[in-house]
Amino acid sequence: MELLEYFSEQNKGKDSPLAARLRPTTLDEVVGQQHIIGKDKLLYRAIKADKLSSMIFYGPPGTGKTTIAKVIANTTGAEFTQLNATVAGKKDMEEVTAKAKEIRAMYDKKTILFIDEIHRFNKGQQDYLLPFVEDGTVILIGATTENPYFEVNRALLSRSLIYELKALSVEDIRELIRRAVYDEVKGMGSYGADIDDEAAGFLADMANGDARAALNAVELGILTTDRSDDGKIHLTLEVVQECIQKRAIKYDKTGDNHYDTISAFIKSMRGSDPDAAVYYLARMLEAGEDIKFIARRIMICASEDVGMADPQALQVAVAASLAVERVGMPEARILLSQAAVYVATAPKSNASYLAINEAMQMVENGQAYPIPRHLQNMHADSAGQEREQGYLYAHDYPGHYVNQQYLPYELNGKEFYKPTGNGYEVKIKEHMKKLKGSK
Repeated sequence: MELLEYFSEQNKGKDSPLAARLRPTTLDEVVGQQHIIGKDKLLYRAIKADKLSSMIFYGPPGTGKTTIAKVIANTTGAEFTQLNATVAGKKDMEEVTAKAKEIRAMYDKKTILFIDEIHRFNKGQQDYLLPFVEDGTVILIGATTENPYFEVNRALLSRSLIYELKALSVEDIRELIRRAVYDEVKGMGSYGADIDDEAAGFLADMANGDARAALNAVELGILTTDRSDDGKIHLTLEVVQECIQKRAIKYDKTGDNHYDTISAFIKSMRGSDPDAAVYYLARMLEAGEDIKFIARRIMICASEDVGMADPQALQVAVAASLAVERVGMPEARILLSQAAVYVATAPKSNASYLAINEAMQMVENGQAYPIPRHLQNMHADSAGQEREQGYLYAHDYPGHYVNQQYLPYELNGKEFYKPTGNGYEVKIKEHMKKLKGSK
């Protein structure tokens, strides 16, 4: 190693950003992701036994994809090589695979190739890797923030295990913040800083599952805050909210204000006030509320409060829910706003909601009457003969409708669904009246 390169390696640790310095070197140091690296999980056992196969990690930024790859690098007996798909080209891959072949031939040793941002590779680049993955020349570990089922070639996917990393919990990020402030070896403990509970909780909330965002704020706060009279650097709420460029608005995601705000949001959509709905949506987003939680509430409102008055509302809400998971913030705010405005301005009906509630209550009260024979599944009697049912096939009749008993006979004439005079339910009401009039 050249002298300059040697000193560069020696200084890399202390000059690296805090998030990089805190990166675990062993499995036991990893925070979160216990659903894939818990001690009873396949990946944990494979890493410990150094029996790895090709795999792809995907999940939001700052959840530990590169971290787990680095842990593997520290524990494996295989050669470990890393490429970043944003800058690597075919020549880089040719060099890696050529060296991997050489190492395998000379030392019977495998090569692990870690490719960060693998979704940035085009189809041709991904295809180039395929034969080397297939014959075991390299064990591929890919990392991506995008869904690999959309962004990675099917051939590579079929030869890889897919591990989805989840956004870190608030408590996970709190633990990392504590390490960052007080750990004297990897963290910034030597600076003599202290962070109060309110500031740590705010940072953990605002990070939205991204550990890197919280650690960057901690580092910036410690490096730019003057010492107090007691000689310590105090990371208060005021300091950290400036570092992360977010204000601490009055909103507790586990307390009363959380429920008050989501309640106001839903009631505004139900009450056909798009302006109020967007305002409460903005408050939740600014406070770091989980966008998937908001999307779920819009879907529920679209069915419960709009229902069949505008069946399209549910489709819009479901589409928005799927889209926000793929797009993420900050653009997800636009998708949520569109869905909330659609639901708020749609005609309203809770008729289908009331229908299932009444039916459920009746069933819960023991009114589970026998199903009419002609609606039952055709099956053999004790003599092995199929019994005549008398079922009338609706499509054999004019208008594709025939009058016959569908409810249990004990409930003859009972109406659960009563369409209103709003929106599309006007047409439903007319259609059902016409059918029943043809009896």
